[in-house]
Amino acid sequence: MPLTRDLLTERRNPKRYRISLTPLADAMFNLLIFFMLSSNITPYSLLALKGAITLPGDGAGEGTGAAQPAGADAAVWTVTKGQIIANGQQFTTDQADELTDILTQAGTLNIVLVIQPEAEVQDLTTVLEALSAGGITQVQLAGRGA
Repeated sequence: MPLTRDLLTERRNPKRYRISLTPLADAMFNLLIFFMLSSNITPYSLLALKGAITLPGDGAGEGTGAAQPAGADAAVWTVTKGQIIANGQQFTTDQADELTDILTQAGTLNIVLVIQPEAEVQDLTTVLEALSAGGITQVQLAGRGA
């Protein structure tokens, strides 16, 4: 009879295995260090920004009346739903070809696109196609949270 009681108590209290999370934490820290050392972080304060953009025209529409500075390295455009905002001036995405021509004439081949949450995929596609057709190949995308 004592033999059966020992078997019953062993079944009720099975051995518990402990899982050590130390190797997992070590692996995560190694990955963190690897990605920190291999990433290229450029502060946006070091980017040279483009001045006001003007479109050729009669001077009565939006986007006119500002001078075009020379020698800037990068332009920053904000893409919203159906619009491009460049230096505080609003343009439609249909004017992306004209804006790209102005950038290439000024010698700007770098651009930063800030994508607003309300922008649609078609808006971004239109802008990227215009930039590619204009010869601007260095495009950086930045998103703004909702």
